Amino acid sequence: MKAMILKEFRELRRDKRTMAMLIVLPIVLLTIFGYAANFTVDTIPTRVIGPGAEQAAANAPELFDIGEVDAEATTDDALAWMTDNATEVVIDTTTQPPTAYVDGASLFTAQSASAAFGRMGDQVEVDILFNPDLETSWVMVPALIGLILTFIGTIITSIGLVKERQSGTLEQLAVMPLKPADVIIGKIAPYFLLASFDMLVVTFLGVWIFDVPFNGSPWLFAIGAGIFLFVVLGIGVLISTVSQTQAQAIQLAIMLLLPQILLSGFIFPLDAMPTAIAAIGRCLPLTYFVEIAQGIFLRGAGLDALWVPYAVLTGMALLVFTAAVLRFRRDLAPSAHHRAKSKAA
Repeated sequence: MKAMILKEFRELRRDKRTMAMLIVLPIVLLTIFGYAANFTVDTIPTRVIGPGAEQAAANAPELFDIGEVDAEATTDDALAWMTDNATEVVIDTTTQPPTAYVDGASLFTAQSASAAFGRMGDQVEVDILFNPDLETSWVMVPALIGLILTFIGTIITSIGLVKERQSGTLEQLAVMPLKPADVIIGKIAPYFLLASFDMLVVTFLGVWIFDVPFNGSPWLFAIGAGIFLFVVLGIGVLISTVSQTQAQAIQLAIMLLLPQILLSGFIFPLDAMPTAIAAIGRCLPLTYFVEIAQGIFLRGAGLDALWVPYAVLTGMALLVFTAAVLRFRRDLAPSAHHRAKSKAA
């Protein structure tokens, strides 16, 4: 028995990925949860408009970060800003009492803002836009679509090339007249189609079962989902090129999935995180899909308001695909060389 125990310890010590899962991952999760697990928003971007804008800005609670005071702006301007997600609160002094428009698509921000205005009594009338009853499902379902696509795209695809390597067919790919990019696209395409079907099913069920509104363009959402899906599928292929076994691929996929769940704004608002932790969240593709999905579903936002997350996801897709092609080319080169030596012998 002692020999078996020592043998298992030696094997664990050699398996660096498993050791990382056992030792490093719990420390990382503890650190992330300790800093990121915060539902309390400390500052809320706010604009103030109307003839009494200066006074209203001076009397606003410290929670509201007054970014712009515009006495000439109108209520229509305020609603346009909110639709474009240019700010999360607008205090409109063209009405009496002043009206505070609050972005209900940002659930925790809206809850904090409503509570702060509630303590002011009848001085301000609160109008929650896009999610007037602050329904959690309205905010979570669009984000869940991205999370489901992330799980499918990353984990399922990550075992693709690993199967090729374990079954010995990777050498056959090396001698075929195919470019690495052709092979990767060929492997991604079936998963892309299946995941697209899953996206349609999940979106339909979310809207139907939870009565989540879909106020924007379906085509714009489909384009954003397609770009995002290309990113997560590419990450899955990239993981498979650096893994020797399916277990290793799944381990790496999980290690990349957990930060996306915790730091994308899916559960904890980015505005409530420390700057360094929020910066990590801004490097994750799910963060930008959540912005796109919630913007289209709830706000009915257009491309002019969402071009930044679209541009970032497009850049990520190009970067991930290029890295996967380069890495796959490295994998194919030794296989092709070995096959050529075998034939020569």
